[in-house]
Amino acid sequence: MTASREDVAGTITPSLAIYIGIEVLIAVASVLGNVLVCWAVKINRALRDTTFCFIVSLALADIAVGSLVIPLAITMSIGLQIHFYSCLLISCTVLVLTQSSILALLAIAIDRYLRVRIPTSYKSTVTQKRAGTAVILCWVISIIVGMIPMFGWNNYTEATQDGVNASLVNNIIVCRFETVISMDYMVYFNFFGWVLPPLVLMFVIYVEIFNLIRKHLNQKAVSINNADPSRYYGKELKLAKSLALVLLLFAICWLPLHIINCITLFYSLHDKPNVVMYIAIFLTHANSAVNPIVYAFKINKFRVTFLQIWSQYIWCNKNHNSNNLSREQSRAMREQKSTL
Repeated sequence: MTASREDVAGTITPSLAIYIGIEVLIAVASVLGNVLVCWAVKINRALRDTTFCFIVSLALADIAVGSLVIPLAITMSIGLQIHFYSCLLISCTVLVLTQSSILALLAIAIDRYLRVRIPTSYKSTVTQKRAGTAVILCWVISIIVGMIPMFGWNNYTEATQDGVNASLVNNIIVCRFETVISMDYMVYFNFFGWVLPPLVLMFVIYVEIFNLIRKHLNQKAVSINNADPSRYYGKELKLAKSLALVLLLFAICWLPLHIINCITLFYSLHDKPNVVMYIAIFLTHANSAVNPIVYAFKINKFRVTFLQIWSQYIWCNKNHNSNNLSREQSRAMREQKSTL
């Protein structure tokens, strides 16, 4: 998604230069942070349960945002002139990745709900195979939802008749997100159909998770897999809070842009201030970079593994790894067979 048309195609204004610089920083942080997440899951067996299948799926989508979507957004912001359907494909790719993130967050919420709802039968119900199937299903649905504009629900007629593109040859246009993507699609189908309902459902699920956990903690539930119930549900409460924070950040980062889309459609507001659009776009892209930070500060096993990767593989200091991480690694090992 790119800023409005106030920047003349091919002209890099001071505001556009600042926008590009910030986007580059976000892209680098997003790619490095989420590669670190995938690396951590690969080397730490304690991070290989079903929840982290969905977290890896979310991280892969965020890597694609940093390595693909943001560079394309920068290119589009300086007036990329390409075929209408090439621009449409780029824009649909953004929609696919956004939808995959939403569905991954929904899958995580459902997974954590089952963990506290059916703790004794959870492992037999939510297997790695079923989790993998769910991940694939999420991506298939995301591709279908995101690629619908390619099959007709787009602005082809409007774009080819617009004054900005009046001199187009062979359907070559100045590529902008709003030039090719219909606001009807973005608001009625994408936002009201596939963004807002999952967000509301996830909110309800996390409220129920917190209620169930507190109920079990108050009732001193029976032993689960020979573990202390208070310890089990205490860990579940801590992780649920961390993952709910990931959901909250997603909503904060993405809702402003969708609200702007609603205003654009319902009030025919087409000339939006660049600064407003830049901030909204920054938020959506920055969301891809914040999740690894949440994991590092809120989830102990990620924090331990991140420090291990830094000291052992990047800093190349094995003595530093053993001396400074021993206590946290020992604690992680003690929790290896328990829930995260």
